[in-house]
Amino acid sequence: MAKLIVNSYDEFASHLGEELGCSDWLTVDQERINLFADATLDHQWIHVDTERAKTESPYKSTIAHGYLTLSLLPYLWDQVIEVNNIKMLVNYGMDKMRFGQPVITGSRIRLTTKLHNIANLRGICKAEIAFQIEIEGQRKPALEGISSFLYYFK
Repeated sequence: MAKLIVNSYDEFASHLGEELGCSDWLTVDQERINLFADATLDHQWIHVDTERAKTESPYKSTIAHGYLTLSLLPYLWDQVIEVNNIKMLVNYGMDKMRFGQPVITGSRIRLTTKLHNIANLRGICKAEIAFQIEIEGQRKPALEGISSFLYYFK
């Protein structure tokens, strides 16, 4: 699916209730998990100790941090949509976010999106995006929720 191009609030609002698109697949490898562990100081063994995980983890592998999966949302979102004519974009909040299942190291994930709600707040566009981060070959998503962004159109 091609990247959605939006140039104004009205163009964005015309997609209310529609699927906006999905990102490419991204492999979540051990190196990415280790770098995230270093950045967040979260070195829990289930994420970083591959040998221990082989024997003690119910997944027989390390898994990605849930917050690593969440932190990939802006990168994946940028593959879905290009919003032009803005001065600034602000991550505003998250609602109804839940982790459905772990991302086992080496899995591929992607983002699917739908425009859940949109409002013009005195010239600021508040877009609420229903999203799922899917795991290739799995029925249940790794993460889902509604992410709110503020777009300051020029």
